[in-house]
Amino acid sequence: MPIRSICAYCGSQPGRDPAYLEAGRGLGKSIAAHGLRLVYGGGTKGIMGAVASGVLSHGGQVTGIIPEFLVDMEATRHSLGQLDELIITRDMHERKHKMFERADAFVTLPGGIGTLEEIVEIMTWAQLGRHRKPMVFANIGGFWDPMLELIDHMKRQGFIHNANLVQPLVIDRVEDIVPAILDAVGDERVDDGQEAVIEKL
Repeated sequence: MPIRSICAYCGSQPGRDPAYLEAGRGLGKSIAAHGLRLVYGGGTKGIMGAVASGVLSHGGQVTGIIPEFLVDMEATRHSLGQLDELIITRDMHERKHKMFERADAFVTLPGGIGTLEEIVEIMTWAQLGRHRKPMVFANIGGFWDPMLELIDHMKRQGFIHNANLVQPLVIDRVEDIVPAILDAVGDERVDDGQEAVIEKL
């Protein structure tokens, strides 16, 4: 399956480490540089806003998908007007379904409970055989280490039976993320002369 778009899950807050916003902008720049479209939750604040800004400032295309009740909480109506495509949904369930439909891969940057819930649902659907789209944990500064340890614990305790279907990439450097996704589906072989820090769970 060719990769045309990447969904980014991430916080609507900036977080305490400036590296999180920097990673958001870097991912957006890389998505645009590879000629791909960003699909994301429509927020224009925090890390969400940084990813979208990174794409738009480098000539890329962005689809924002946001429920009506979050428009004024996670975005400003003026900034939403800068997106190439804006879809306003009735609720969170419709938002998540549309994000899944329009994305060919999923990247999870640092975020909170909502971010965690989104990627866990995608991993659940993979375990149930509903999709085989690449999934990535952008492990900026080790942010996702506790989550990855929990997943390993679940596997060891026998609660993840289709582990072969739940194999997200864990990538430390944001510039390695898009090349790794393309490489995973055979779209492109990337060799920038540096060894990427990539592992599979």
